[in-house]
Amino acid sequence: MFRSIRYVYAQIVDDDAGRTLAAASSREPDLLANGLSRRNTAAARAVGKAIGERAVSAGVRRVVFDRGGCLYHGRVRAVAEGAREAGLEF
Repeated sequence: MFRSIRYVYAQIVDDDAGRTLAAASSREPDLLANGLSRRNTAAARAVGKAIGERAVSAGVRRVVFDRGGCLYHGRVRAVAEGAREAGLEF
């Protein structure tokens, strides 16, 4: 998970194979088509749900949440909650 001032990005990476299994970000136009701002926690939750759905469809259920040194609150927490709602286990 990575957050910048404007956007939120999330990836599911297989460390053994060195490849990305799923990815989502708040820059995707279809993800935030319903008028959400790209900067708030609602957008971060939408990114979490999207990454969770994509990971589950790729066959991944359990992941390790790497928050990239950011504190677990705000947009970081919203991504985690959205991913849990979609079926991922941390």
